[in-house]
Amino acid sequence: MKSSFKIFSAVSLVAILTGFLFSCGKKGGTAFNETPKYLWMCAEANFERFATKDSIDYYLNKIKDTGFSHIVVDIKPIQGKVLYNSDICEPLTKVRDIEVLRDWDYFGYFLEKAHAKGLKVVASACVFPAGSPWWHKGLCYDDTTYMSRTCLQYKSDGSFMPIHDDSKKVAAFLNPARRDNRDFAMGILTEIMHKYDIDGLALDYCRYPDFESDFSPETKNLFEEYIGDSIKKFPEDIFTYRTETDSGETVRVPGKHYKQWWAWRANVITSFIKQVSDSLKAIRPEAELSYWAASWIHALHGSGQNWASPKSDWCKAYPEFGSDEYKAAGFAPYIDNFIAGTYLERVYGPDDNESVEYGLARADTLLHGDCKLVGSIYAVNHNTDTDNPDNIYNAVKCCLDMTGGVMVFDILQVIDFDQWDSIRNAFDDYDSSKQNEI
Repeated sequence: MKSSFKIFSAVSLVAILTGFLFSCGKKGGTAFNETPKYLWMCAEANFERFATKDSIDYYLNKIKDTGFSHIVVDIKPIQGKVLYNSDICEPLTKVRDIEVLRDWDYFGYFLEKAHAKGLKVVASACVFPAGSPWWHKGLCYDDTTYMSRTCLQYKSDGSFMPIHDDSKKVAAFLNPARRDNRDFAMGILTEIMHKYDIDGLALDYCRYPDFESDFSPETKNLFEEYIGDSIKKFPEDIFTYRTETDSGETVRVPGKHYKQWWAWRANVITSFIKQVSDSLKAIRPEAELSYWAASWIHALHGSGQNWASPKSDWCKAYPEFGSDEYKAAGFAPYIDNFIAGTYLERVYGPDDNESVEYGLARADTLLHGDCKLVGSIYAVNHNTDTDNPDNIYNAVKCCLDMTGGVMVFDILQVIDFDQWDSIRNAFDDYDSSKQNEI
């Protein structure tokens, strides 16, 4: 019995020490060798590339060999149609003049093959877009039911224009405040949760297009419910436009409900994100909810994206829109990962507000630990020149060193600029440095 006890004790001690050493290698609750390294794959940009299973297989091997741990697969792009086997939404078969007809499940194949390689899979959905105004293609252009539910814009000349008629806009957004649009978006997201063994869900374009949208009668009614009062002049009581005499610049002139307007819109987006989070945790408790947004939060009130913690007073520094109501609408507590879009050319510079380093440091202070921070970069901004301090190696390394992971956008750019080796080197050096800390 004593001999057995000694053996047991020795084994137990090794296990305890191993666990202790492993935990010492953790940063933000994630072991260094489990630090998430995401590669995003835009559906439209890679529509032809992933038309065949062979091509998917080839790039999954490349992704795994480079050291990425996660892939983000865009399965509902801005066209509003989908790239999975859906019972409620049409499949996307054509992007511009490229047509791809599949008799197999695009997302299902990605999921099966990626999981077989040990890669985690995050499903990405462009939540409120329903078509491309530039191409006049997509869901709302094929179905007038959705066209009648897109955003109505209040333009700088005082006129009103449906967003689906505005070729300058990136997408024809459905009005996020309308119950039917929210139900439609939730239906797609919950269908993905139920049908696929996803490791995560990423919300993209889960916002308003910009400050010009939405000014429809439905929005007026919903805003009146929020403030508990009728609006005598709409949209004048929100804001009007004025052209500056000296510069010729058009500016917004606040009306009596100006600040409440931005707070309400932020609440519209935050309440939807909370609904998604609740559903994901009920259906797939182990899956993580991620949200990408630009790191320059002070410029995002027009789209309703307050990604900060409601504990943060950051918005008070911006009296144009900052208020207690706006502060309370911070949605950081309802997501697992905030993917901070530091899509900037310069990498280092703690006092340079146009650097990746600055953007990530600022984001960290605004989240108050409510969720994990993941740095993200726009690959085209960074070359592979080893003498360039703003190269892709340093950009990736900066994100890894400062946050709980990295997301590289997009595989198209990584391929076109042959950045695989530089990214792999950044991963290897980061992992080695963490190993040496143990």
